[in-house]
Formats: sequence, structure tokens, C-alpha cells
Amino acid sequence: MKKLLFLLPLLFVVQLIHAQTWDWGGPLDPLQAKFQIQQYRLEIEIFPETQSIAGQSTITFLASEKLDTLRFQLIDQYQVSKVLMDGKAVAFSHQNDLLDILPIDCTCNQVQIFYEGPTPIAQNPPWTGGFTWEKDHLGKHWMGLSSQGEGAKLFMPALDHPSSEPQQGVELLFTVPKPYFVASNGRLLQTQDQGQKLRYHWKTDYPINNYGINFTLGVFEKAETEFRSSSGAVIPMAVWVLQENKPKAKELLEVLRVSAQTHEKYFGPFPFPEDKIAVVETPYLGMEHQTINAYGNNFQFVPMGKVQYDWLLHHELGHEWFGNKVSVGDWADMWIHEGLTAYGDWLFYWEHGGPEAYFKKARSEARGISHSRPVVSPPNSTEKMAYHPEIYTKGAMVIHSLRGVLGDELFFPALKAFASDEKFTYLNRVTTKDFTDFIQQYTRQNLEGFFELYLETTALPKVTVSKQGKSGYRIALEGIDFELPVEITTSEGSQKLSIGKKGVLVTSSSLPIVDPRGWLMLRR
Repeated sequence: MKKLLFLLPLLFVVQLIHAQTWDWGGPLDPLQAKFQIQQYRLEIEIFPETQSIAGQSTITFLASEKLDTLRFQLIDQYQVSKVLMDGKAVAFSHQNDLLDILPIDCTCNQVQIFYEGPTPIAQNPPWTGGFTWEKDHLGKHWMGLSSQGEGAKLFMPALDHPSSEPQQGVELLFTVPKPYFVASNGRLLQTQDQGQKLRYHWKTDYPINNYGINFTLGVFEKAETEFRSSSGAVIPMAVWVLQENKPKAKELLEVLRVSAQTHEKYFGPFPFPEDKIAVVETPYLGMEHQTINAYGNNFQFVPMGKVQYDWLLHHELGHEWFGNKVSVGDWADMWIHEGLTAYGDWLFYWEHGGPEAYFKKARSEARGISHSRPVVSPPNSTEKMAYHPEIYTKGAMVIHSLRGVLGDELFFPALKAFASDEKFTYLNRVTTKDFTDFIQQYTRQNLEGFFELYLETTALPKVTVSKQGKSGYRIALEGIDFELPVEITTSEGSQKLSIGKKGVLVTSSSLPIVDPRGWLMLRR
């Protein structure tokens, strides 16, 4: 027994040594800066028994000059058997997770890549991604894929950089043994019976970020309805759950409907009306895959006012607006995905629980912020450099504070306008500067100091309250060179005052309370 206990830690260390980890982002490869992806067409056969895949990827690209090397990312775990251009085999090398193709002398703008191999196994999905292979309670295979931290190279050849999205979408064809189903992005165009196998054909014409391309395998029960969007569109809405969870499908569908309706109120119409609003049950917690969000929260609904709330479902659905419709091209600005979406979670409390629930949520989240790293990371960050808890909590708190500074009459229209502006959506990538410039231009307010303080630094203004005479108090914010509008409660009532390091004088028979509702991040 002692020997066994000694060996177990060693085995764990060996597993860690051999566990491959991947990252993506950083500076764009100069070879890849020379072309753009127009579309991915991905044909994959999935082999659950061996936890492997065989793929054929047809990549349509656009280049402004003749290319000497066509470079994609694909992990070395897969074996590339051949590459075709214009129907002819071309030379290639595949090493260090890079697939370099030497184009033939042609005017063709497509390349076909054939590859196969065992899938990389997720170590801690979705945070350390890969394929998660499990079996449901009926003994059927159940597979989920997560790749936000690693990129699409885990399952297909790709120009794997956050600045790159296929401009004309992605076409996905999956062949699986009966009786399995594959849920994926876009709309299901065809299901083909091939005897012992089934083939599913999915397609979306919308641009899509690489890690948002996804597929989940299992034997599922489907519940569906139609969602009437605020835009007037009628959008298919569906949930796929394991057979054992069939009794919960309709309730999950209703939770999804309420979440979609709530997001639309604050962020605008659902961004992908030609596809669907959907979730699929996965063997890991969740992820924001475009129009097919991963859901693994075990139906842990909680009452919120008159409706049921699922934090995981609501959060991942919020990424359809911030993450999928509004996307960053540099992970340095990743807080735009996570902070704005996390703030959307708080808005569910506001909408269905009321102001008291909202402010309680905000205060609770604020207490957990360590202010150890700036929300915005250095330019050309990789995903691992930029991904940390404060892009969620402090990112959401920045948006909450912005609301407090602007007031609802300006804040909510500005937020919806940003999420609707064609300069920042679909085909276009956004930066933190895009967001901050837009908010200032829309509201006609100078917020440079506010945004620099809360997004670029870890500093917080220090509140000082000092007695002045018999019934006077001077209130100041030390450590900033600008003024912030702050709510002050005195014996005479509440008012909003612009306060900086010089301070303001208030009259009160009792000690004034600074920022009583917790709009701002302050040191006290």
C-alpha cells in the first residue's frame, strides 16, 4: 500500500509531463497576414469507440498576392495524409503544430487537407480544452469539444488567430455510427441515412470565431419552439438533452426563452436570426459556441422573481452578442467578451429580481475583485496571458460603474448602440479603444480618466472624509487627477457630486455616506 501511495503521485507527474497544452493569439504570423479565410468546409467522421476522427477540410481563402507558403495550424497529434490544390497533390510539411503548404502555380483559391488521428483529451474542460469522451447513464457515448484556450487547431486545420474568422461562415458535415446525433453551428440542412451510419450537414453563412465552431455527439432528446425576436424575426429555438433528462427539456427550453428575451431588451435583437438559438447538453460545464452553446450545469435553476434562472445558460447565451457578434482581434481586449457578458448576468437580476437583487449581486462580486492585474492585457497577448478572473468580475464592475457615472438614460442606449454598430460587428474586430471612444462620442462625455483608471491600472481612488467645522465635511478622492460623479448621502438626503482630489464640502448633521449603493470601485 505504501508503495502504491508513493507511485500515484509519480504517475500524476508523468501524466502532467505528457499532457500537451496549447495556446493561441499573440502576434499574427507574417505568412498568415497575407491571406484571409473566406470559408471552412469541414467533413469529419467520428469514431467513438477509438476516440478518433478522420477529416477532410476544404478551405477557401483570399490573397492579394501570390503565396509561396500557405500556413495553417493543426496539432501534430493528427496525421496529414495528403493536400490537394486544383485537384493535384501539393507538397507540405507538418510539424510543431504548423501545416505549411507549398501552393502550385494556379489561380485557385481553395485547398483540401486530409487528416486523421486520435483526438486530444481535455484535461480540465472547458478551461483546459480538447475532446471530452464520456458515456451517459444508458451506456451511450457522449462527446463534447472545448477549445477556447487552445483554438480550432485541436480539431481542424485553421488560420488559428482571434483576428481571423471565415467571412462566409462554415459548412460542417459529420458522419457517425447509428444511433448518434451531432449538434453543431447554424442550421441542419440534411440528415442522410447511410445504412450503419448517419451523416449530418450543418451550415452557417455568418462569420464565426474559430473556437465558436463546435460539435457535440450523443443520443439526445430534442425540445423546440419558435422565438419571436424584438426585430420581428421568428427564430428556431431548440435544446438537446440526454435521453435520461428528457423530462427537463421543456423547462430548459423555457429558461432559454426567458434569457434570450432578457438579453434582447438590453443588447438588441438576437444576432443570428437565420440560424437558431440553441443549447446542447455537454459533459463539461459550458462554452459560447455560436448558435449551439454548450450546457453542462445539470439543470440547476433558481427562482428569480417570476421566472427561473440558470447562470451558466444565461452567461453563455450572452456571448452571442459579446464574443460572437462583437469579437476582438487581440486577446488583450478579451474583457470585452467576458466583462460585458458578465454584466449581462447582473442585468438578469435587475430585470427579474429588481434593484435590491441587482445591487446585492454587484456588491458581492465587487468584494471578490483582487485588483491584482489590469483588465486590459498588453497588445498581442495570447489567450493564456489575457485570461484571468478579473476580465469577468472587474470587467463587469467597470460597466456597472459606467452606468453609475452616465445614468440609465445615457447608459442603456449607448450599450445597445455599440452592440448594433456595423463597424464593430460580424465581419469586424474590435478593440478596447473602439469601445471607449464610442461611449465617449455617443454620450459626449470625457471619460478618459475613468477608463484609463479602471481598465489600464490596478489603482483605486481613496475616499477621505474629514470634519470641517460644526456641521461640515470635506469629501475627496485621492489618487486621481480627474473628477468622478459620486452619490453622497447626508442628513439632508442624497445627491450626486463631482469629486476629485481637491474635494467638496457638504453640510450634514451626521457622517456622510459615500457611494452608498456601490456604483464605484473605491478604497475606503
